[in-house]
Amino acid sequence: MSREHVPSRPTWRCRACGIAWPCSPAKLRLLAAFRDARPALLVHLATLWAEAEAERPAPDGGAADRYRRFVGWARRRGGR
Repeated sequence: MSREHVPSRPTWRCRACGIAWPCSPAKLRLLAAFRDARPALLVHLATLWAEAEAERPAPDGGAADRYRRFVGWARRRGGR
């Protein structure tokens, strides 16, 4: 049985592989799901980032690093 690569809250680590979410499989799934809607993907990821910060604030300026983790990767990929 395969597990989905979704975040485990409040740690925001992948339930399937245990690494920081979004992991590579999650990113691929998100890119496919929002293939024709890049702005919607960015809004979705920014919303999840805000939820992560509210649930478990990143210490000492880590919010910017977490923002890059949640949203930055999607902006770099063919950002239109």
